[in-house]
Amino acid sequence: MALNLSQKQEVVAELAEIAAKAHSLVAVEYAGTTVSQMTAMRKKARESGVFLKVVKNTLAARAVAGTEFEVVKDALVGPLLYAFSLEEPGAAGRVIKEFAKANAKLIPKVVSVEGKLLPPAHVDVLASLPTRQEALAMLARVLSEPAAMFARAVKAVADQQGGGEAAAEASAEAEPA
Repeated sequence: MALNLSQKQEVVAELAEIAAKAHSLVAVEYAGTTVSQMTAMRKKARESGVFLKVVKNTLAARAVAGTEFEVVKDALVGPLLYAFSLEEPGAAGRVIKEFAKANAKLIPKVVSVEGKLLPPAHVDVLASLPTRQEALAMLARVLSEPAAMFARAVKAVADQQGGGEAAAEASAEAEPA
């Protein structure tokens, strides 16, 4: 069904708004994908904070103009499904990679992160990025390690000077028999 001018303007405005706040973009060729596969992918995308949209490339090129995804304008060729990560950079890559395993006709064509156009093979790299929770856990481990090392060093010095034995004896005396 052809869109009239006002509908096209609405689509461009919606995509421009999404592109302005998105962390990454993955565009995939979807020809040959069944309706049930697309429905499952859309459901998974919503759960993951990914915006999926099939739109004409000319409208997508207009929508990304003035955003960090403007670098992809020349790479938009063929029927494409656009996946914008709204919550974390790797979410779109994970959704696309997961569904590409089950559907060989889902072929990555464009990957863009932080204003850079990357090769389609970088979907795997994008998918392997840690989630926000995983990144925070890694940061917490890195920040807590110096304190843990200091505590182990203090304990080792105390054990060397015999303080460890005195502390063990004091705790044994404090416990009722």
